[in-house]
Amino acid sequence: MAATLPLHEATYLLLRAQCVSLICSTTCETLGQSVVRSMREDKDVHIPCFSPIARYFCQINGPENEIVISSDRTPDMNGASMVIFTSGTTGPPKGAVQRRTYLTGAAEAVADQYNITDKDTVLHVLPVHHASGVGLTFLPFIMAGACIEFRSGGFDAAWTWERWKRGGLAFFSGVPAIYMRMMRYYEENISNQPREVRRLYDAGAKNIRVMLCGTSALPTPVSEFWRQIRNGPIMTRYGATEFGAVIRTSLDDQHTPVNSVGTLSEAVSLKVDEEGQILVKCPHMFSKYVFDEKATKDAHDADGYFKTGDIARREGKYYFILGRASIDIIKSGGYKISALDIEREIMGLDYISEVMVVGVNDEEFGQRVAAAISLKRNQKSAGKALTLTELREDLRSKLSRYKMPTILRVVDGELPKSVTGKVQKKVLGPLFFPQNYRDLREVQVWRKTRRNRL
Repeated sequence: MAATLPLHEATYLLLRAQCVSLICSTTCETLGQSVVRSMREDKDVHIPCFSPIARYFCQINGPENEIVISSDRTPDMNGASMVIFTSGTTGPPKGAVQRRTYLTGAAEAVADQYNITDKDTVLHVLPVHHASGVGLTFLPFIMAGACIEFRSGGFDAAWTWERWKRGGLAFFSGVPAIYMRMMRYYEENISNQPREVRRLYDAGAKNIRVMLCGTSALPTPVSEFWRQIRNGPIMTRYGATEFGAVIRTSLDDQHTPVNSVGTLSEAVSLKVDEEGQILVKCPHMFSKYVFDEKATKDAHDADGYFKTGDIARREGKYYFILGRASIDIIKSGGYKISALDIEREIMGLDYISEVMVVGVNDEEFGQRVAAAISLKRNQKSAGKALTLTELREDLRSKLSRYKMPTILRVVDGELPKSVTGKVQKKVLGPLFFPQNYRDLREVQVWRKTRRNRL
């Protein structure tokens, strides 16, 4: 589990997985003891906490050449190997039970896809308790015999740029939030440096052979920034905890359209239903949700395809993700609108740092398009408030009228994110735009007039 988890979330994961003990490192000892105490007092669940775990290690008695490892039984490759909890962006986290092939076959497929070798080094800054951190940036490199370089203490943009500049890295993997922070740090701290200094940082980014990005859509302005710095794209993909990455951009494909997540991977069966939802079946799918038969059954159709809940469109062999059906598809005035499409256009404005677009219930239109926006700190109009009228005017040539935001809230600083770097719209939507949002001074609402129509 992540050491930064709040107490109630850590307790939820332990109860959901029906854990029989908790093992902690020295740095997590306080959290571990607090969790088991909370479970004992609030839930009447008693489990031991082994912390710090180093104290329980024991010396091996006898000479090493007498140690025998049993090899008389081949393990069931469909048996359970680990449980990875989903990020919880659309509901409570569910524990996806991964098969043993996840540790071997799935990792080997990723290593082959990106040509990872034992000569490569990857800089690992992602948490190892979720699918991207363990399934993409850890296991494939272990299987290929590559070097994995960790940084303790979490992600830091300044440190990462300095590490890139020193060289010696072949791979880097991040989520959109990381690439946005790296871009922001460059714009605020590196772009104003002398030309010869900037060239060192640019060269550090260019010398990384492959940069990977997943978990959610990479905004177009962020993607274009890195394309210019590196003279090449960041490799995007589409996947989920339950089935890994099934759509990927290819290393040798120079014609992937903008905003596409790539083409279908080998041995993957994919179909799109009448609502545009992606359904997936592949060799390395999870086996079940831990201790939740109903959720497992409900997640699959009659043919065994996993219902992703993601809406997509296809152009030739390329796929484009429009968002989650439950939170990213806004139904307003008879239209079905992709929140991700609107977010991409808003991110294209030079004064925008981050944006979250959600649908807010409305009696007249069903839902209104609402935008929570964080402004860049170095914008030319610093100190001036952004109005909804100004935002709509700047978007007039980019978005159809029915896609225009009609509710705006400007947020100080970064948008809050989960430990996996995702904006949790199910949580932040009601927080920023509650039922009484019209009464909040921080929220601007577009009202119909003769000159201004929705």
